[in-house]
Amino acid sequence: MAKSSSDRKKTGAKGRPQKAARAHVAGASMGLRLGGPADAVKAVKRGIPVACADDLRKNLGVSQKVFGRVTNMSERTIVRRKAAGEGRLKTGESERVLRIGLLFDRTVAALGGEEAARGWLNAPSRALGGKTPLEFADTEPGAREVENLLGRIEQGVFS
Repeated sequence: MAKSSSDRKKTGAKGRPQKAARAHVAGASMGLRLGGPADAVKAVKRGIPVACADDLRKNLGVSQKVFGRVTNMSERTIVRRKAAGEGRLKTGESERVLRIGLLFDRTVAALGGEEAARGWLNAPSRALGGKTPLEFADTEPGAREVENLLGRIEQGVFS
């Protein structure tokens, strides 16, 4: 009887066995459960709850000041959103928070845990010109480069 594709051992480049994917849920660091891109788009358009942004900041282990620099959102903005009873971020703010949240979730999956992810995101990287991955991810192109770096780490490529 032939083996099904699920029974075969998966191999990567050069025939080496691939590491099993670690289970994680996109959006978990913010208290969101995103099933895919369509859910992410809906969340951004609806506005991410301010409480989710604060959960992410706490999970990242950074101060409000650092979180504000990375998301281009001042502490007063978040306080204003809470005080106004809005409870949700605007679309642009939601996109920036989601970008960092998804990057944190990806880092957790790649490095095997939240503590390792926090340490890596907050440590200067020569591959990023001495900036921390979190600092570098303050723009969309920067976040993509951090994701590329994570991909190289997952593949065992020295960076």
